Amino acid sequence: MILIVESGATKTDWCALAPDGTVERLQTPGMNLSSISADANAAVFSGAVESFSDVDEVHFYAAGLLEFPAELDRVFQERFPGVRCEYASDLLAAARAACGHAAGLAAILGTGSNTCHYDGEKIVRNIHGGGFIIGDEGSAAALGRMFLADLVKDLVPEDLVEAFSSFHEADYASVVRNVYRSPAPSRYLGSLAPFILEHRGNAYVDALIERNFRDLFERTLTRYDDRLPVGVVGGFGCACREELERLGAEYGKTFSRFIPSPMEGLVDYHGL
Repeated sequence: MILIVESGATKTDWCALAPDGTVERLQTPGMNLSSISADANAAVFSGAVESFSDVDEVHFYAAGLLEFPAELDRVFQERFPGVRCEYASDLLAAARAACGHAAGLAAILGTGSNTCHYDGEKIVRNIHGGGFIIGDEGSAAALGRMFLADLVKDLVPEDLVEAFSSFHEADYASVVRNVYRSPAPSRYLGSLAPFILEHRGNAYVDALIERNFRDLFERTLTRYDDRLPVGVVGGFGCACREELERLGAEYGKTFSRFIPSPMEGLVDYHGL
């Protein structure tokens, strides 16, 4: 049995593929291996792996995977003795899911963002995403950050502030607390994106969405080979397909695929 694990900031998807075609799925909370302790990650994964049996091959993709995850490998090896494990970044997961075995550009556009040039086998160039503080252009978290930055400076139109206050804490102290004291600030910022997208048609909102994606094109996508199409992975990117394709035409970029989650593409890639 092949076990595919894809972990992002918001959720972790598990999918086990049996030789007879049976598929088992599980979803657990997301995590970023670069910002959450190894022990905490191992504790979460220990419970999840108990849901599967007879696994002899694992493909583990995760955000923040900067080095060999020894603690997680121990969890897999103890549960499935002799299992073969591949550990790779969420960016390679996106590239394999969006491009398969063909060359192209892959763009993760979810809570966070990242991009790469993929040659059909490996990532050959990556302009670093930078995270929600210094980067993540084009992401849900970046859009939420831009909105809150305007909110605390009284730059958001009054009617929109009133609507926002009906569902979220909008006073300055609450905004600062939610951003700087939240256990998962990127997730908090990204959680504001649905509210913002619901108000498309508002001139301020439309300009904010466009500014977020222009940052993505100008700071990352246009710096890659112009001949390669872009495959987008992530619910936020799919929700903004119209804006992306419109700006893509302006910047000379075409899009090959939009998929909400990399898992379906990974099932095709690793399928038996």
